[in-house]
Amino acid sequence: MKKPFTPFAWLAAAVLALTLSGCGYNDFQAKDEATKAAWGEVVNQYQRRADLIPNLVNTVKGYAAHEKDTLEAVTQARAAATSFQITPEVLNNPEAFAKFQQVQGQLSSALSRLMAVSENYPQLKADTSFRDLQSQLEGTENRITVARQRYIASVQEYNTLARSFPTNITAKIFSYQVKPSFTVENEKAISTAPAVNFGK
Repeated sequence: MKKPFTPFAWLAAAVLALTLSGCGYNDFQAKDEATKAAWGEVVNQYQRRADLIPNLVNTVKGYAAHEKDTLEAVTQARAAATSFQITPEVLNNPEAFAKFQQVQGQLSSALSRLMAVSENYPQLKADTSFRDLQSQLEGTENRITVARQRYIASVQEYNTLARSFPTNITAKIFSYQVKPSFTVENEKAISTAPAVNFGK
């Protein structure tokens, strides 16, 4: 036969509930889920970009087959980006997150070279399929930027909660680590003012 809850047991349960809600535990759950959702959108947009690339490469190949190195570089960068295992652990592992960012950066760089090559082929630039793919790719790059911004904002809220008192105590107790965020790969280079020489 079960004993009914005593007034002391009810009081202890109420104090525990208030303590958990006051210590930020529920906030961690909400912000962690928000971060995962924002990350899912980032991955979704990167996948959308990866799905466009084969058609883009094939269209360029039809006009610029001898640009073999550039076409191979894009194909290899896409293969590296799509083979990267994206698991929930990536969000909590700065090294894995940096690797994800690196392979996506390499793909962005290869795509930039491919677009630069296309400038040399007026017939390619005039091709309707190429223009449509280029427009879709530009739209996807914009979506990636927006998704990354939302993820960065979500991570900032989570990390602020994890580092602020008294919720940082809850973070330590329940092992809520600060999450990595996107960074600029060439931060040092872009912080240096470009040299301008009108004498040439």
